[in-house]
Amino acid sequence: MTAEAKPASLQLTERQEARRRRILHASARLASRGGFDAVQMREVAENSGVALGTLYRYFPSKVHLLVATMQDQLQHMHETLRKQPPADEEPTARVAQTLMRAFRALQREPHLADAMVRALTFADRSVSPEVDTVSRLTTAIILDAMGLDGPPTPEQLSAVRVIEHTWHSALITWLSGRASIAQVKIDIETVCRLIDLTAPGAPGAQAARATAENRE
Repeated sequence: MTAEAKPASLQLTERQEARRRRILHASARLASRGGFDAVQMREVAENSGVALGTLYRYFPSKVHLLVATMQDQLQHMHETLRKQPPADEEPTARVAQTLMRAFRALQREPHLADAMVRALTFADRSVSPEVDTVSRLTTAIILDAMGLDGPPTPEQLSAVRVIEHTWHSALITWLSGRASIAQVKIDIETVCRLIDLTAPGAPGAQAARATAENRE
């Protein structure tokens, strides 16, 4: 995990970082086997070779731990996607392909995906730094796939947030058995059209900017 992806409070030594990684790997292994309920703090401590008190100093609760696990998984996805970016020329298609690749990576570990998503759902204000990092990583994945020449406009950032929310919602509905992979793909491709609508100079972007100015 890169330093920029960590909460500001986590400036760890090399030894502490290695311990933290063992904890996250143990969490992911247990979640992969049995989902949210399989991740018990005592078992995580035993599997990662740390004392239970040490585990709680790193992660105050199971929700903190599983949200951090999702952060770690997204960081790995981001690194993989940077090495193997989508080849399509259109930003809309690139983002849709990228999000479906990320979705399929989670699909291969449904118990783990369910555990992490449930933790995000249960997260309260005490987990805000970890949740914010998950959101920033998802945003970074989408912006990388868009391949912008410069900083995103406010309209583009708004579109990215809507795309992120849709991707997260699609993951929840798939995990609950209320949506097929085919339906998820359609929803992702549909929401990604916002990229074209909010591109600088597009009529949709101009209208959104005018609306925002009128509200001011």
